[in-house]
Amino acid sequence: MTDSQVVADMPVRRAAKLAAVAYIGLFALGIFSNFFVLERLTGSGDAIATVENIAGSAGLFRAGIVGFLAIFVLDVFIAWLLHVLFRPVNGGLSLLAAWLRLVYTVFLGVATVFLVVALRLVETPAAGFSLEQSASKVMSVLDAFTITWLIGLLMFGLHLALLGYLMVKSQYMPRLIGIILLVAGTTYVFDTVANLAFSNYEAYENVFLAIVAVPSIVAELTFTIWLLTRAGRPIKTA
Repeated sequence: MTDSQVVADMPVRRAAKLAAVAYIGLFALGIFSNFFVLERLTGSGDAIATVENIAGSAGLFRAGIVGFLAIFVLDVFIAWLLHVLFRPVNGGLSLLAAWLRLVYTVFLGVATVFLVVALRLVETPAAGFSLEQSASKVMSVLDAFTITWLIGLLMFGLHLALLGYLMVKSQYMPRLIGIILLVAGTTYVFDTVANLAFSNYEAYENVFLAIVAVPSIVAELTFTIWLLTRAGRPIKTA
């Protein structure tokens, strides 16, 4: 089977379009759950204010949890769909990329459990604990959410980098998008290692976030557009 026949395969094109739709869902859910809910309710850094925010917007916090659960499910399907798409390039590496994303997804699922625990602690504080003590426990659980997700992002970065490598090595996928994915994946790995390795990470947090955010947004948006419009289409030959 030639590359043209592989790319013209309808199931591959269908997988690409479904992955694009799922990615669009991820973007919407990620913005809502992470920025509109978590950052809004827990981003102050004040433990008591955080508990009061969650208690006063418990319904919104629950909606954020549901959003993360939906992301968890979508990521499983995206891992499979991207494996279908990249399998013609290199079956083994495509499978490895899928497993890396699945491992990341497991970490995200575990991290979401910590959000459920945090909500339970806010709604039913332990008997005999002062407000400050209860708030401290909630913040510890929220920190566990962040750290668990952060470690998962290491695997996600490796996943993106491997997808980028496969695009660069293929004969029918845009090399530029592949290079951007490689850069984005590398920045995820770098940021996770820096966060865990440097005791003064907070002093440079905004710089690290910018290093990760810019290439990751560009990479995943262009990748999604390509999935939706071009991936899996037949190659025009002279």
